[in-house]
Parts: sequence; C-alpha cells; structure tokens
Amino acid sequence: MDGAEPEGRLADNVVHFARALRRAGLRTGPAETLDAIAALRLGGIGSREDVFWTLHAVFVHQREDSAVFSEVFASFWRSRQIVEKMIALFSGRTPAKPAERKAGARRADDALAGEASARQAPKHKPVLDVDARFTMSADDLLRRKDFAQMTAAELDEARRAVRRLRLAGDERRTRRHRPDPRGARIDLRETLRASARTGGDLLLPHWRAPKRQPPPLVVLADISGSMSQYSRLFLHFFHAVTARRRRVHTFLFGTRLTNVTRELARRDPDEAVDRSAAAVQDWSGGTRIGEALEAFNKQWSRRVLSGGAIVLLVTDGLERDDTALLEREMERLHLSTRRLIWLNPLLRFDQFAAKAKGMRAMLPHVDEFRPVHSVASLQALCDALAEDRSGSRTRSPREWLNRTAQA
Repeated sequence: MDGAEPEGRLADNVVHFARALRRAGLRTGPAETLDAIAALRLGGIGSREDVFWTLHAVFVHQREDSAVFSEVFASFWRSRQIVEKMIALFSGRTPAKPAERKAGARRADDALAGEASARQAPKHKPVLDVDARFTMSADDLLRRKDFAQMTAAELDEARRAVRRLRLAGDERRTRRHRPDPRGARIDLRETLRASARTGGDLLLPHWRAPKRQPPPLVVLADISGSMSQYSRLFLHFFHAVTARRRRVHTFLFGTRLTNVTRELARRDPDEAVDRSAAAVQDWSGGTRIGEALEAFNKQWSRRVLSGGAIVLLVTDGLERDDTALLEREMERLHLSTRRLIWLNPLLRFDQFAAKAKGMRAMLPHVDEFRPVHSVASLQALCDALAEDRSGSRTRSPREWLNRTAQA
C-alpha cells in the first residue's frame, strides 16, 4: 500500500467529519477542513488523543462548541474505526476507549444520521400524489399532541420546535428616554452640545422618546414527580427564552427552591438543560409549593421582581402540605408582580375542575390560568405575553372557581 492511499482516505474522512460538525451546529467551512487535513499530515498520528486535540484546535472556535465536538468525534470515529486504522498505518499504537457521552450527544447522533442518510439516499425518489384536503399535516398533529403521549422521536422533534419559539412584541414603555428624531420631547442637553460644536451659530433641536424594552421574566417551575413528563421540555423552552432576551430568571422547585438562571445561560441547549438538572437535588421528588414560594418571596423577590416583572408559575398545584402557607405566599407573590400567569398541564383535560385544595388556594391570586402541555400551548403563551391582557383567549381564574363550585 503506497502513501497516497491512506492520505486520500484521511482527507475524505476529515471532510465527512467536518460536514457532521456543521450539521451539529458548529461553524465549519472549507478553510477549516483544509487546515485540519494539513495539521494531521504535518503533526502525525500517535494516539487517539492527538487526533482529538488536533481537530479540536482547528474546528472549535467557542467554548460552548467543545461538548458537541467531543460527542461528534466519539460517535464518528468510533463507528468507522478510522482512528484505529490510521494509528496502525502510522505508528501501530492502540487508542484508548472513547469518553462517556455527555451533553450534545443527541445532536451528534442526529448529525451523523443525516450524514449517513445523505450518502445512501437514492438519486431518484418516486413522486406520490396524495389528496390531503381534509387531513391534518404531521406538523399540526405534533404541535397539538400532548408531551406525555409522544414517542422518543416525536419528543426530539418537539424539542427542536420549542427552541424555535419566539417572544416578540412584548416591549413595554419605561421611564427612561433615548434619542429619537421623531420623539415628542426635546433633548435639551444634546441640543446644547450640538450647538457648542458650531460655536453657537446653529441651534438645531434634538428629540428623545421613551425607551421600550421587554419586562423582566421570572419562571418558577415545578420539577416534582407529577411534572416529570414535562420538566425537561420546559427547560428547553426557558433556555430558548433566556438566549433571546435579557433579565430572565429561572427557579426550579420540588421540596426546595433552586436558582438555575446561570446554568440556563449557557449557549448549548443540551449542556444547559443537563447542568440545570444536575443542580437540582430533588428532581422528580415530592412537592412543597408553599415552602418554595416562601423561600422565593424572602430571598429573591426584591432582587428579580423590580421593573414590572412577569411571573410564570409552572405547576399542577398538587400541594402536599397545609394550604394556609400556600395561600399567604401566593397573595404576597401576586402583589409583587405586574402579571402572574399560572401554567398547568392538567388543563389539557376537557373535564378538568380545580377540586384540589392547593388549586383553590392559588387560583384567586393569579391573573391568568393557562394550559401548558404541547408546542401549540407554548406558542399561545408566547402570543399572550406579547399582549397586556389576554382574558379573551382563556378563562379567568374566577370562572374556573365557579366551574369547580358547580361541579
């Protein structure tokens, strides 16, 4: 075997590896691919670790991309045993086992699956004409399907759909002002500064208008056992919201309160969700909503509820302790916020009635009561947050109490 053949195979595999990285979300192009091939040829291949760090130095430009690169590298080179063959050709050494899979493994698998299907796909696909005038598309079915009833493949697609949701149009007028040529208020300071630049010969007025920005958003999410089917998907949604706007604070609670704002601020969604889950000690455990709200009101409310904050309370309301504490802390939380929205997955049932004591204690102190069990319900929440009030879209808490009394 001459030297050109292994080098040619090396180049082909590096090209396929770069494509897999690009599908997984890394910014790779022809320049990085050529640099990687040149680096491997010049540096040589002594071990699997040498190959890893050589390619890592070329393809990874941000710290957040390192976890995804590691998973793509482990899956790609292990499945094809390319590193072992190249090490045998160059040095005869045996590489070590790949590292344990961590955050980014799912995206790496999807990228490699897309790479394999793209090479094996037939060139000519048959065209089928289907009359779908009275049917619902797969996307519509997925958007309306309950998270608890989805398969593993549908959950992966739902996670991607949740990450694409946007909170738009929810900016509020503040007391601060910014320069605006169409503003209604004259900016005297900037007008005098501009006049001083011309020696006082020109006095052209400058204007300013009230500054608009999204209000602070505070999330209090229940991660107890009764909410376990929804918790991780909600974290993906909160991560998408955190990545696109400022002043978002996320707290998780079961039997205790945990602040995961810093964990969700990481750019990679899988790593952010994994770190948030690891930070919680009572995941899928019991529920003490009253104690969690008491801890929030005493320790965090003054720090994060300033500026007209909106609070999203995500829980099924199944309190295990006395409801007197829960009712008192809900009232205190309601008085401290601009808008308190309760998101409850139990509203997916048509015959739902707030019969539990915890629910009846919480309902009088919320502004809105909404379902949250599907992609469509999360999209409806995004639309509602863009409005000052959305009472026309959902029942008010008082209507739910009246319905429960009649039941």
